[in-house]
Amino acid sequence: MAKIQHRKLTKKKIFQRILLITFGATLMGVGLEIFLVPNKVIDGGITGISIILSYLTGWNLGIFLFILNIPFFFIGYKQIGKTFALSTLYGIIVLSITTTLLHPVPAFTQDILLATIFGGVVLGIGVGIVIRYGGSLDGTEILAILFNKKLPFSVGEIIMFFNLFILGSAGFVFSWDRAMYSLIAYFVAYKTIDITITGLDESKSVWIISDYAMEVGDAIMNRLGRGVTYLHGEGAFSGDDKKVIFCVINRLEEAKLKEIVTEYDQNAFLAVADIAEVRGGRFKKRDIH
Repeated sequence: MAKIQHRKLTKKKIFQRILLITFGATLMGVGLEIFLVPNKVIDGGITGISIILSYLTGWNLGIFLFILNIPFFFIGYKQIGKTFALSTLYGIIVLSITTTLLHPVPAFTQDILLATIFGGVVLGIGVGIVIRYGGSLDGTEILAILFNKKLPFSVGEIIMFFNLFILGSAGFVFSWDRAMYSLIAYFVAYKTIDITITGLDESKSVWIISDYAMEVGDAIMNRLGRGVTYLHGEGAFSGDDKKVIFCVINRLEEAKLKEIVTEYDQNAFLAVADIAEVRGGRFKKRDIH
């Protein structure tokens, strides 16, 4: 068999990736040094360990961010690939430099709650951008993937345990109220990362099984302006041939689609699920009159 060649990134794609990873890593640095660190609020993962070690030793935060994340550059290279590893290394370097340059800058606000929320949001946007464009700024997930092969726990469970341990440590190093604020910052950052990666324009996939599939499909195309795909299925219990409608809509169109399906077939099977990204095909909405 001929070996499949890895398709190289175009210069435009490489420039776009460098620019956005730089922006994302800089944003994370701002979230840390302008909001969280001066108010003794930490994040989870390797970043949280770095903040604690920086506080205890008096060394610059950027030093620990770089040193502690370097092993995950090599792990990422073996587990995920060269492009991911190089993107991660570059992001970590930018993050380390940013935190070093911003360290003398005073905190934007002394209000702990404001610093916690806005720090979490800014940090989450930064991390989300870097992940979206093929890198990482924290080795926790890579470590969890590695442990997942040897432990009877999911990646998500390992990350949760690891972060609860780190955030709990903030109670001993700083104070217990700071540990609770750190938990809020982590939650805000976590949700912001999700929104940044998936985008605000959330799409939904829809599966419909109906005895009036052609009528429902035509109505979706004409009244919603969305393309549909007909799939052939077979009922496991009845053995009857079924026509399955598949289409992708945005969240504002969900209520209208349900109304259309009910109008033609009140007994239709309908399943709706969130999807993170849609590319290619004929997803673009047609004008309806």
